[in-house]
Amino acid sequence: MAKLEDLRRVAEVEFAAIVKDSIPMEFKLRAILLDGSFVDIFLSERLPNKFAYHWERMDKAGTLYRYDNVPDPRWKHLATFPFHFHNGSQETAENSPFPQSPVAGLREFMKFVEEQLKQTLTP
Repeated sequence: MAKLEDLRRVAEVEFAAIVKDSIPMEFKLRAILLDGSFVDIFLSERLPNKFAYHWERMDKAGTLYRYDNVPDPRWKHLATFPFHFHNGSQETAENSPFPQSPVAGLREFMKFVEEQLKQTLTP
């Protein structure tokens, strides 16, 4: 089973080019990105393999991105349920394009973040 420390290593080491700092908080890890936005990394201590990765960009672009596996009944029609991806908005979700394991899922989510940042930071 993955631990928050495993996820911290993925963020800090594998994505050092975009992660400026990380701050452990009570139930999550916050990765501060180069543009000042952040990714919150949640990993349940009580429920095995329950997680959420949330990239907050409301103040930058009015968007948020979240990959999680909370079994929200609004998204039960999705083929990847309970795994789903909020691609720009809290109000909509789509099939998850990411792996279902916490570590591999974070790695691919951070690759998505990295690609989005390249598009916004490149002149």
